Amino acid sequence: MDIILLIQAVIMGIVEGITEFLPISSTGYLILSADIMSFWTKEKVDLFVVVVQFGAILAVIYDYWGRLWHALTGLVTGEADGLKNPRQLGLSLIVATIPVMILGFTFADEIKLYLFNPVTVAIMLIIGGLLIFYVENRPKTIIAEEAEDVSLKTALMIGLIQCFALIPGTSRSGATIVGALWLGVSRKASAEFSFFLGIPVIVGAALLDLVKHHGVMTTSEDWLVLGIGTVVSFIVALLCIRLLVAWVSRRDFKIFAWLRIITGILVLIAAWGFGYQMAG
Repeated sequence: MDIILLIQAVIMGIVEGITEFLPISSTGYLILSADIMSFWTKEKVDLFVVVVQFGAILAVIYDYWGRLWHALTGLVTGEADGLKNPRQLGLSLIVATIPVMILGFTFADEIKLYLFNPVTVAIMLIIGGLLIFYVENRPKTIIAEEAEDVSLKTALMIGLIQCFALIPGTSRSGATIVGALWLGVSRKASAEFSFFLGIPVIVGAALLDLVKHHGVMTTSEDWLVLGIGTVVSFIVALLCIRLLVAWVSRRDFKIFAWLRIITGILVLIAAWGFGYQMAG
């Protein structure tokens, strides 16, 4: 049993749990963390980075089970114990999921082969940070106060914007939250809609990757490492979801823009100035 490998899996789980629902790119930080720690082989890291997100998304299902169940049953009945627009939320999540599912299923292997490296992550972190500043500084007209208020047209636009998150470093949460803010969704609703939208996207990606690449896990220790990372990400994400909702209820996202830009610049300096070795 490689204790160092298990400790690294715990660290990776913590990184995933903290970053998954922040607009800073969990995939990007996982790639950077794995590269810094020389964690596992590239094939196993690529699978780990996708599957460990399943733990974080389970935290959303646990924390928002009531609203999610109402949205699901509302698709059929149109009613959910007084919840506003339950059918609307369910339909909007379906519509927003379709674009990234199509592109992800079609180009997943190519994206991993050519874009899963620290320099790509750094560039997208910086671009995403600048976009957060742009969206936060422009005048806003709120058209959706709650996630249940997001229209099908707005949901489709958010879904198309989410496709950019297939590029590591963009951030699925960042793309959907910033896209929703730009379209006129309130901060709280943008964050929660992003949480909910991650369920079909992340679960689908994790299952697809496990089916296609489970052969890289050749020993029971490999599965243990993957399991530990997933459990840790669930626990940490459960705490971070509540903190993020409390944060956005009072403040903007500019601090995350600064974090993205500073991280991106540091990685580029390391890559080009000090011989940082790109993963893969």
